[in-house]
Amino acid sequence: MSILDQARIRLLYFGLLLAIVGLSALYVSVYLQNLHVMSIVLGGVLLSFIALFKYLSFKPHWRTISHMLLIIGTLVNLATVFVILQDVNIITVQIIILVIVFSFYMQGQNWGMFYSLLNLLPVLIFMVMKYDHKYFIDFKPETADDSTTIIAVFANFTLIIFIHSHFYTAFLKNIQQLKDTGEEQTALNIKFERAIEKAAKSSQVQSEFLSTMSHEIRTPLNAVIGMSNLLLMNNPRQDQSENLEILKFSANNLLAIVNDVLDFNKIESGKVVFEKIKFNLVDLMQNICGGQIIKAEEKGLLFKLDIDSSLRHKVIFGDPTRLTQVIFNLVSNAIKFTANGSILVRVTCLEDRHNNITVSFSVKDTGIGIKKENLQTIFEPFTQESITTTRQYGGTGLGLAIIKRLLQLQSLKMHVSSKVGQGSEFSFNMEFPVSTVIVSVKERSSALQQSQQTIAQAEGLGSNLRILIAEDNPVNVMLMKKLFSKWKIVPTIAENGERAVEIMQYGNFDVVLMDLQMPVMSGFDASMEIRKMTDPAKANVPIIALTASALFDIRDQVINAGMNDYVAKPFKPDELMEKIQNLVASVNN
Repeated sequence: MSILDQARIRLLYFGLLLAIVGLSALYVSVYLQNLHVMSIVLGGVLLSFIALFKYLSFKPHWRTISHMLLIIGTLVNLATVFVILQDVNIITVQIIILVIVFSFYMQGQNWGMFYSLLNLLPVLIFMVMKYDHKYFIDFKPETADDSTTIIAVFANFTLIIFIHSHFYTAFLKNIQQLKDTGEEQTALNIKFERAIEKAAKSSQVQSEFLSTMSHEIRTPLNAVIGMSNLLLMNNPRQDQSENLEILKFSANNLLAIVNDVLDFNKIESGKVVFEKIKFNLVDLMQNICGGQIIKAEEKGLLFKLDIDSSLRHKVIFGDPTRLTQVIFNLVSNAIKFTANGSILVRVTCLEDRHNNITVSFSVKDTGIGIKKENLQTIFEPFTQESITTTRQYGGTGLGLAIIKRLLQLQSLKMHVSSKVGQGSEFSFNMEFPVSTVIVSVKERSSALQQSQQTIAQAEGLGSNLRILIAEDNPVNVMLMKKLFSKWKIVPTIAENGERAVEIMQYGNFDVVLMDLQMPVMSGFDASMEIRKMTDPAKANVPIIALTASALFDIRDQVINAGMNDYVAKPFKPDELMEKIQNLVASVNN
């Protein structure tokens, strides 16, 4: 209870005791004077107060008891004025004051006003009627002697003083408590702000740590995967090719684990922004499942991709990258946890409203299945169905957690049905805006041919490309030299950003590949210095950032530094060459 509520209960307890003592004295006084009506009224009030005191001792329902006391007081007051005394004296005024004070302190403003007016207005009306000699009833008023008046006045004043004193003390305590609470709240707010700052710093440190670790892990991975690609391009023997494929596969698995951890951290930090770009859902699904079909067939699984024919000619708006991430993870899991049987990926148009469509995505397998009690825990980060599952099949347990978070951020829900030993089905529905432009199969084929022609023309640049590589890691330098030698390109190497700027001042290049984290001068600073050069050809040279960093805003940092694009290490050689050719071709055009 609050201090005020505790004060109200104590007021009722001790106030009723004082009132019972005062009423007892008044009852004896009027009884000895043979005032029958007063004796009956006071006797009834005394018994009522004793009953309420017993009730309060049994159940401290102070609101109910105070209402009953106010009703009794009001009835006694009106009966005394209109019937018993037929007059307004000091006792009547005291009773009215008692009712007003008691009602406001016990019941609050609204009830206080109600009981005050209920006692005051009838008395005022009586006084006006008596002043005009218009009040008369067939009852002879009773008159008590001065001793009764003295007892009543003393008892009433005692109660008034007790009520004020009691609540004055309670109000002071309440104010002090509020002050103490305010000071405690201020102290807590300060602690809370410090905790928020600490959490923000911790989150920043975590992001920086993950970025640093990502850079340190990706840098050697870049060499491992890059060298594997180079060796595979040298037409190795069959046994060498198998070993290299295993090496490349293991390195890509390690890279996938790193990417999962970083991606989950990015999602949890609220850094994910969903794009709204045009794409064809059929082409996207075929691209996603193309490589997965080979993996399924290697395990002897039947892989089927079933796409609703009504979706073939629709161009929709959405985020193909995040959708790819969701579908790819679901299909990868289905293949991983299925030893025999089939994988079915189904894409169905549930509702077509011309400008919007609702599409159902479903991935069904005949794998190990999931126990009913584990259907929710599998979506928790770093969690798989059991330790046995983790040991047998591997993985970080982040795939489904990432899927769940991505869907939740779009207000979507994943539905899972599974039976142990029979397989599982993961499905969700997603709504897409539809482009009003209809693209035919012929047009898509024509666009593909045109894109291939553009790439073929770009490949004609070949050995004529002048490339400057700013890279401080000797292993990566060796890798880049070997890689470009395959394309008959001899790049120029700068060991840091400052050296890259010096070389740019005296030489002409078609493109610059800029590592971001270098000694002496970083890639960001070097790029900004190049953009300040007076020669337009040098200042506008295409710059591609090469980074193993995983900072969430790395793309924004790259663009703000004046670079044209970036490639994350470890990169795919074809992806790097395609970006180089596209940028060089766009400058030449």
